Amino acid sequence: MAILLGVDTGGTYTDAVLMRDEDAVIAKAKALTTRQDLAIGVGAAVRAVLDSSGIAASEIALASLSTTLATNALVEGQGARVALIYIGFAEKDLAAQGLRDALGDDPVFLAQGGHTHAGSEAAALDVVAIADWAAAQHVSAFAIAAQFGTRNPAHEMAARDAVRAATGRPVTCSHELSAKLGGPKRALTAVLNARLIGLTHRLIGRAEGALRELGIDAPLMVVRGDGALMSSEQARERPIETILSGPAASIVGARWLTGADQALVSDIGGTTTDIALLRDGRPVIDPEGARVGPHRTMVEAVAMRTHGLGGDSEVHVSDQGLEASVTLGPKRVLPIALIAGDAPEMVHRVLDEQLNRAVPGEYDARFVRRVPGQDDVGLPERAQAVLARVSETPKPVSEVLSSRLEAQALRLLVSRGLVQMAGPTPTDALHVLGRFAHWDAEASDKAMRLLARKRGGSGNRHAETAEAMAQQIVDALTQATGTALLEAAFAADGLDEVAALARHPLLFRGLRETPGLVRLTAALGVPVVGLGASARVSYPAVGAWLNAETLLPDHGDVANAIGAVTGRIRMMREGMVTSPSEGRFRAYIGEAPQVFPDAHTAMNALEAVLTAAARADAEDAGAESVHLHITRDIKQAEIEAREMFVEARIVVEATGRPRIAAHDVATAL
Repeated sequence: MAILLGVDTGGTYTDAVLMRDEDAVIAKAKALTTRQDLAIGVGAAVRAVLDSSGIAASEIALASLSTTLATNALVEGQGARVALIYIGFAEKDLAAQGLRDALGDDPVFLAQGGHTHAGSEAAALDVVAIADWAAAQHVSAFAIAAQFGTRNPAHEMAARDAVRAATGRPVTCSHELSAKLGGPKRALTAVLNARLIGLTHRLIGRAEGALRELGIDAPLMVVRGDGALMSSEQARERPIETILSGPAASIVGARWLTGADQALVSDIGGTTTDIALLRDGRPVIDPEGARVGPHRTMVEAVAMRTHGLGGDSEVHVSDQGLEASVTLGPKRVLPIALIAGDAPEMVHRVLDEQLNRAVPGEYDARFVRRVPGQDDVGLPERAQAVLARVSETPKPVSEVLSSRLEAQALRLLVSRGLVQMAGPTPTDALHVLGRFAHWDAEASDKAMRLLARKRGGSGNRHAETAEAMAQQIVDALTQATGTALLEAAFAADGLDEVAALARHPLLFRGLRETPGLVRLTAALGVPVVGLGASARVSYPAVGAWLNAETLLPDHGDVANAIGAVTGRIRMMREGMVTSPSEGRFRAYIGEAPQVFPDAHTAMNALEAVLTAAARADAEDAGAESVHLHITRDIKQAEIEAREMFVEARIVVEATGRPRIAAHDVATAL
C-alpha cells in the first residue's frame, strides 16, 4: 500500500495529513504558516505528522500541495508590480472587465498589432519598440495579451520572446491560459498570473526544499482551482490556475469525509471564508471562470464564493451613528494573541500604556512587522521611508508613522506583501470567550478592552467589558457567515440580486420566526458542511442562525490536505473550427489557423492536435493510464432548407491518477 502526504499552506495554518492509498487517514498535524519562510511551517507540519505516525520519510510515495496563498493575495490586493503589453487594443479597452482597477499604477504599453477574428494579421507588430519599453520598466514580471490572440497567438509569442530577451523577467501570454475569446478578460487573467509568479515560485520552491530536507523524495503535485492536480513545474508557469486551490481541495475533502451528495461546503480560514456547492456528490464548476474578490478570470474553477471573512479578519468598530456597530474584513491582520508570542514584553507594555491613556488612540492595539525576502521594486519615496522604520520584530503602528500622510504609504506596503499588520480579530475574541486557547489570551483581553472603550456617535462606549466586546465580534462573524451562505444558496437557485435577498428584513423575520400577524418561517434547505480550524467553535451558531443541519466531520480541520491527496490529474484542451465562407473550414491550430475543404477533415485534424496536447499535458503532470474524453459541440443553421455548418467547439479531457515511483511502491508494500 502506498503512503500519501497531503499538505495545505493556508494563511494562518499549514496542515499535513498522511493517508494510506486514499482509504484512511493515518495521522494529521498543524503548524503556523510562516509567510517570511514557508519552509519553516511546511517542515514543522510534515515533521509533526511523521513523528505522530511513526512513518519513515522514505515511505512517502506521493506528496500533494494545496494552498490559499494565491487566493488570499488577490483578495487582499497583494502581489508583485507587473507590466501589461496590450497588443491591438485601445485605451478605452482598459476599462473593460475591471482591468484598469486590477492594474492600479502598474505600467501599460498599448502596442500596434493583433489579428482579426479569422486569424489574419490586423496590423504589423513592432517588437523593437516593445523590447525597448520593457527594458525601461521596473517590474517583477510581464503580461501580454493580443487582440484575437487565441485565434492566432503569433504576436503574443513574438512579443514574449522579445521581452524575455530584453529583461530576463517572467512573461505570461494570455493564450497560454485560455482558449476563449474576450481580450480584456484574458488580459486580466494574464496580469493576475504574472503578479502571482514570484509568490508561487517561493511557495513551491520552499515547500519542495522542506520535503527534501526531511528525506521525502516523492513527486510533488499542486491542486488547481477545479480540484484537479498539476505538476509543481506546471504550477510555477501558470500560478493563476492555483487560485481557489485550497478551497477546491476542501470541497474534494468534504465529499470524502461526509459522503454528502447535496450540501453547501463552507471553509473558514484565517483570511477568507470559501463557500461552494456539492451537487450529486461533485463540486459545481463555475461556467464563467473563477471569481476572487472583484476579479472575474478565465480560470476554470469550482463555483466558489470567496469572502474576506475569517478568523484573522480585521475588526472595524464604527464611530458613526448613534448605535455602535462591528464589521469584519476584508483585510487580514495577525491576531494580537499571535503577535504577542513574537515579542511578549513589548506587546504587553504597549497595550498597557495605551490602556492607561485617558483618550483612546487611533492606532491602539495595532502593530506592524516586516516580511523579509519580498520584492520592493518600484516603491514611492514615502513608502520607502516608512518601510525603513519597520523591522522583522513587531512595532506599534504609532511609532512607525510620523504623519497621517504616511498611512496611505503603509497601506501600500501591506498590499505589496512587504509588511504585515496585527490587530484585534475574531480569533482574539474567541480567546477572550474561552473557546480558543492556542496563544496569548491575556494580550487578546487587553486588545478587546481597548476596542471596548472607543465611543460611537452617541458618546457611549462600544462595550463595558472585554467579554461583551468579544461577543459582539463573534456575533458579527456568525451573521456575516450566515449571510454569505444565504447569498450562495440564492445564487445556486438562479436568483438575481442575491446580496439584497440575503439581507432582506422579511428573510430575517422568517429565520428568527418573529411573531406577528404575518407568520414567516425560513431555513436553509441543504446541510452546511463546516470546515476549518475554528469551524467546531463557530459553526454551531451559524447553523442555528440559519435553522440548518450542520455537519462538522472528524478531520474537517485538515479537509484541504485530504482533498489534495484524493484528487486526480485532469488536463483539458479546446479549439474551434469555423466556416468563413462556403467550402472553406478554418481550424485554429497552433501558431496560425489552417484551412480545410470540408468540416469533417478540419475537425479531425483539430481533434488530433488537441488529443496529443492534452495527453502530453497529463503525462507531464505525472499521470499514468491516461483516459481521454472528447466532445464536439457542432452548431448548424438551416438556410433555404439546407443545413449549413456554422462552427464547432472540440474539447479533449485527459485524466489519470498521479504516477507513483516504482521504488516508493516497493517500499510501501
